[in-house]
Amino acid sequence: MSSKLEERHTIEGPAGALEMLVTRAENPVALAVICHPHPLHGGSMTNKVVHTLMRAARDMGASVVRFNFRGVGRSGGEHDAGRGEIDDCLAVIDWARQEMPAPALWVMGFSFGGYIAAAAANRLSSSPDRLVLVAPSVERLPFAALLPLKVSATVMMGEADDVVASAAVFDLLEGREDVDVVRFAETGHFFHGRLVELKDAVERSLA
Repeated sequence: MSSKLEERHTIEGPAGALEMLVTRAENPVALAVICHPHPLHGGSMTNKVVHTLMRAARDMGASVVRFNFRGVGRSGGEHDAGRGEIDDCLAVIDWARQEMPAPALWVMGFSFGGYIAAAAANRLSSSPDRLVLVAPSVERLPFAALLPLKVSATVMMGEADDVVASAAVFDLLEGREDVDVVRFAETGHFFHGRLVELKDAVERSLA
């Protein structure tokens, strides 16, 4: 059983405070950590796709942490073009694993956060059990350098994405043994009108 109330927490991160929203499950099946989209384009932990990922993980029985990268909201420091943000994610995972132990780890991310989630997963000594990426940034960030991934990923991608080129994602990731790509027809970057379908697909990938 999960509480629907999120707790607001702040921990000390690599570049200052890191602001988090935490949902604790009783007898959690997993711990889920979620990364938000690009900080310089309004991305934060309250983004609606990030919120959808949180709801999916929570409803599947996980304790969930979503957090603001450095320089966003009440998190200290400044944007670091993806480098320091990987360290932020790893710091949150480390804290959450100690604070809310669970038998499995799920790492998830949207857009910029999809790249960060994949990069962080690659650097963990103990790989996550699930890696879920929604419209991961593969052109503006060096996603190709992360391949092959240390853990298999499920990628949710809209075919009409107007921010991350869907063709670039399909060209790079479809057909790989370490990636399962789920296409959403006539769907843009923010999954307008398709968030219920996205949640259902994420839950299937976590089952």
